Amino acid sequence: MKLLLISNSTNQGEAYLDYPKGDIKAFLGAEIKKTLFLPYAAVSFSYDEYANKVQDRFNEIGYEVDSIHLHKNPIEAVRQAEAIVVGGGNTWHLTRMIHDYNLVDVIRDKILKGIPYVGWSAGSNMACPTIKTTNDMPIIDPKGLHAFNFIPFQINPHYLDANPEGHAGETREQRIEEFLEVNQHIYVLGLREGTMLKVLNNHIELIGPRPARIFRKGHKVVEIQPGENLDFLMK
Repeated sequence: MKLLLISNSTNQGEAYLDYPKGDIKAFLGAEIKKTLFLPYAAVSFSYDEYANKVQDRFNEIGYEVDSIHLHKNPIEAVRQAEAIVVGGGNTWHLTRMIHDYNLVDVIRDKILKGIPYVGWSAGSNMACPTIKTTNDMPIIDPKGLHAFNFIPFQINPHYLDANPEGHAGETREQRIEEFLEVNQHIYVLGLREGTMLKVLNNHIELIGPRPARIFRKGHKVVEIQPGENLDFLMK
């Protein structure tokens, strides 16, 4: 299993997908020429626009973007894919479309057989058992919260340590603690912006300039630095 799970697409002041493009290229390698892209997290702009936006960046690293929405048979498109890329946006909408097209099992089968999976933001959420730790507003009934379940833990992308000044709502940590009250058996990894996880079978590497936070019911919150061992999350 080969996964590259990216917290966010764009760092402040940078171009779209600029900071992770080198890691995406290193991860996909030279043999892959075409990636099957799932644009279903797009809501306020078209799938065509989204695919073109990703293609513009992927041109720089040498890959063709084949968007699944252009295929009459999405399941067959997955079966023929060399690599699968899932973009960010609204996780609830992404999940609904994946469920509507009955893609969970066929994508899971392809990834478990070894083709690479790249996801950012909502695309990282989809690698988890469920989408319960997404930050997105539930704008649509997703027909179930189950996701691809490549990894046995949850990710919270765009993880923030504190609320903006003057905001009286719950912090991200408090929301995760609520999740853990009713999901006490599972780890949650807070993945800060500018960072990503590379998963090769049962080995996990944190890449980027910031540590990740590890949450588990009944355990002290732990800060994990890039380079530290995260393999325990796969057990």
